[in-house]
Amino acid sequence: METTEPDIVLSIRGLYKVFADDDGTGLNQAVDGRSKDEIQEDTGAVVGLRDINIDIARGELFVVMGLSGCGKSTLVRCINRLIEPSAGQVWLNDREITAMDDDQLRDIRRRDLAMVFQHFGLMPHRNVLDNVALPLEVGGVAKPERRERAGAALSLVGLGDWTDSLPSALSGGMKQRVGLARGLAMETPVLLMDEPFSALDPVIRRDLQDELLALQDSVHKTIVFITHDLNEAVRVGDRIAIMRDGEVVQVGAPNDVVLNPADSFVREFTQDVRLHGMVTAASIMDPEFESINGATPVASAIKTMQDSGLSTTCCVDADGKYLGALDLARALRAQAEGAKQIEQAQLYIGDSVWEETVLDDLVPAGLRAQHPLAVLDNAGVLVGVIPLERLARAMVSDEAAVAAAAESDTAS
Repeated sequence: METTEPDIVLSIRGLYKVFADDDGTGLNQAVDGRSKDEIQEDTGAVVGLRDINIDIARGELFVVMGLSGCGKSTLVRCINRLIEPSAGQVWLNDREITAMDDDQLRDIRRRDLAMVFQHFGLMPHRNVLDNVALPLEVGGVAKPERRERAGAALSLVGLGDWTDSLPSALSGGMKQRVGLARGLAMETPVLLMDEPFSALDPVIRRDLQDELLALQDSVHKTIVFITHDLNEAVRVGDRIAIMRDGEVVQVGAPNDVVLNPADSFVREFTQDVRLHGMVTAASIMDPEFESINGATPVASAIKTMQDSGLSTTCCVDADGKYLGALDLARALRAQAEGAKQIEQAQLYIGDSVWEETVLDDLVPAGLRAQHPLAVLDNAGVLVGVIPLERLARAMVSDEAAVAAAAESDTAS
């Protein structure tokens, strides 16, 4: 299958941040590879970030996570230079943020890099609409336009009926929605979110995660999302960067990070994630499969199946879209009934799942299935199959066995 290179929006190269390092000694030692503790003991400087290299694609929801003090909030603030990096570069498309003067930096924060903070920061004497419009007011946007943009952003987050309310009338979750609306009203292509839901209780937090995902489906912003909660990272992220002691130790899709941890730290960090909610059809499918075009003559299809020793096969149309599963007995019966082409035969059409279907939902599909499960992409194109014995093994496996199943070449 042909792949295209991602359109990189944010690029971070060789980024360091060393605090309390007036003469640069701490930075030099960090570059030379001395440990964080050694540098602090020798110089008093604190290494916040060490040699960060990350590319973030357009429209990607990229999560940076780790334990408290790992450097994740420092990293996101270095992107928009609320914290000045000690060394390295941050690029937004073809513009180097780390080389900008103050005027250029103010402009790019207004037009390109909005930020949503953990704490709401709402002004109690301003109503919800004016709180959302505040950054636009500071940026010199005319009152009619800023009120229109603020109102539209509030509607996006479900608070269109609360424009005249004061913050004191809102729940914690609603206040965080106002903070999100404030970021959206800026209409910047990139949104930085620093632990935006961490102060909320679990139920409200999950609701806001759902809303963020639904919102992203409609606005397609490039989002850098900071969290210390792995379950949140796995749930919302297209990719995850895990940090430890100011360094990125692994970057990958949620499945990659959980099923293939880079080291013992990541393995321990991810051990409590429920695998059945993580393993997807795409991660355990066999991408090598036999298929027959639905326009194939029945006699030819029968010969192909018999020559290949197949008792069942997948049928697709000219565009590769899945039509159904056909077994040899059905093909022979269709021939006896006078069918000329396979698409005229009666096919099984229920034994298919989407690429992103998780193991929890694959289990009932597997229990109903009589043949390998067909795995489809969002356009309905057949991209793989899951032999039932592979699905059974994944259902009862521990983490290592599930990962092995994803890599095996078990025949269907």
